[in-house]
Amino acid sequence: MSGLAIYRGLTRLLGPLIPAYLQRRMKRGKEDPVRMGERLGTAGLKRPAGHLVWLHAASVGESLSILTLIDRILAARPDLTLLVTSGTVTSAKLLGKRLPERALHQFVPVDTPGAVAGFLDHWRPDAAVLVESELWPNLITLTRARRIPMALINARMSASSERGWRWWASAARSITGSFGLVLAQDETAAARLRRLGATGAKAVGNLKVDAAPPPAPDGLMGDLTRFLAGRAAWVAASTHPGEERILADTHQLLKKAIPGLLTVIVPRHPERGPEIARMLRDMDLDVAQRSTGDRVTGRTDIYLADTLGELGGFFRVLTIVFMGGSLVRVGGHNPIEPALLGAAILTGPHVHNFEGIYRAFSDGKASETVTDAPSLAAAIGRLMSDGVLAGARVTAAAETAGSLTGALETTLTDLLPFLDTATGGTSNART
Repeated sequence: MSGLAIYRGLTRLLGPLIPAYLQRRMKRGKEDPVRMGERLGTAGLKRPAGHLVWLHAASVGESLSILTLIDRILAARPDLTLLVTSGTVTSAKLLGKRLPERALHQFVPVDTPGAVAGFLDHWRPDAAVLVESELWPNLITLTRARRIPMALINARMSASSERGWRWWASAARSITGSFGLVLAQDETAAARLRRLGATGAKAVGNLKVDAAPPPAPDGLMGDLTRFLAGRAAWVAASTHPGEERILADTHQLLKKAIPGLLTVIVPRHPERGPEIARMLRDMDLDVAQRSTGDRVTGRTDIYLADTLGELGGFFRVLTIVFMGGSLVRVGGHNPIEPALLGAAILTGPHVHNFEGIYRAFSDGKASETVTDAPSLAAAIGRLMSDGVLAGARVTAAAETAGSLTGALETTLTDLLPFLDTATGGTSNART
């Protein structure tokens, strides 16, 4: 029996347990109780008439990376509706605010045969476009079985993921070979995908580099202008469990030499705000929590920005940015946005999700890698005390980020003809 058949059989057997699993996730804030049916394959919206293309982006980063692409596809093909799926509550909220007309959001179904079949039965997409590394076996094989053309764009494949797939070589060939178009972030990822079976994979660049800068809410900008006046400050962006304690230790080390220092922490998942606030206060730190409207005073140590969609404001105002998910083995987050908005970039060592980008930043002396609280405190201290160093780092970051652009146009060059073939339409190439 093949690996895919075993996987399909196991997920079918485990199907009855999935609702209980989702309920547990819901209690931790990781599922939307109102839209739980979507995760089980029951649509929350009516399918519109006409051609429909399905785009799947796993979480916030992937969702942000395709917003401009969505606008361009809709402009080129006014006859299309786009169905955009994602798997996290945070990404659903973001897409609900920022998707244009003719683009609908649904949660992606869990990867069981029944849930995927229910999703496909209702939506009947003319084509499917998956973003980055969402290689769910049932999702892909059942879509292929219905002869729905599939593309994988902005694809990435880390060395560890490739090693894992090699243990399941026949399944990897079947899954990666299901895509009629594979566009990778860089040649390293393209080569790994080709070795796994995506023989036509090619490198076109990373869409996250070409994503529009995040918005800067007016209310936030006014708040920052008021309470940052005269204070040294830095921001830790998109942090994950295990990192906030390191950041708190960093603050404790820094404030001995920098009176009035303010550390801003923006957790990747805002629903973690209360637990982070408790942990910080247990460390005898004065914490102002944005989601609860706490006022920032001269005594505030940590500003906990546990809100959604405001990171762009912090990137515009604070010029020292630590990118989270990198002191723990999450894989890092995209440094392009703060780099283009004038920040000096710091990161931990675990950046495998963006290895090509961080390699370019390292080569261009556009970022600095730290490993713990003492090294992070030392790096921040140097940037705050040495204006020449800080200016050079900011310039290098902006230049490096700018040199990596172009993925949006190259992706559209291949993707629009693919969609035209799948839907029998013709794109307006000038849009």
